[in-house]
Amino acid sequence: MRTSYLAWDDAVDLFQRRGLPEGTYKNLYEEEYILVPGHASVTGELPLDEHERTPWRGDTPEMATGYVVDGDLTVDGNITDVDDGAAALIVLGDLRAKNIYLAGDTKLIVLGHVTAETFVGDMTEKLVMIHGDLRTTVAIFWNEFCPDLVAGTLYGRTLAPAYLDLPTAPIGDLVDPTPDAPLSSLLVPELLISGALRPDDFPEVGIRGSALRRHLLTGLPLTRTP
Repeated sequence: MRTSYLAWDDAVDLFQRRGLPEGTYKNLYEEEYILVPGHASVTGELPLDEHERTPWRGDTPEMATGYVVDGDLTVDGNITDVDDGAAALIVLGDLRAKNIYLAGDTKLIVLGHVTAETFVGDMTEKLVMIHGDLRTTVAIFWNEFCPDLVAGTLYGRTLAPAYLDLPTAPIGDLVDPTPDAPLSSLLVPELLISGALRPDDFPEVGIRGSALRRHLLTGLPLTRTP
């Protein structure tokens, strides 16, 4: 499946043909993207801020503003963005990944559903718009992160500081399928705060930040196996 460079006018034409609302894509940078045609599968991690480590570097060796996947995208590892850049991923279908970790100035737009074990947002300056459901075991929002849109249901345990009023956020519905289950039954113990706090802990959501990043970036599990 050959990738190619996509000029902004051609990207807009594709968005319109696939039914992506103008109110969504108008928030993107009007620059060049990399087109991934049809449904795509990625083995291992997909680092949005390191093009040379993506499977699309062969046909399109020079990095562009981001990637447009014209169909479903399945990543059997983690999707990560840890840089200060503005990497963009636009999926014109469903998105599935093991975990999703957004700590840069990410632009993530998905026309369908997003499914992952964990979805972690750690940056205020971003654009995250999901036109279907966001289905997770645990979603973790800190540093004032909140999706700009989840048109469907945010499904799973959601950890967010009290000042983030999720019921008033642009989220269609909030569903926790196991509201009485302790967090320790969902996440591995290394991620949970116990004992004295550390400088990079997030007591508002009960998570050790450095442990979570280490697990995500080295491929260690975050969630408990059934």
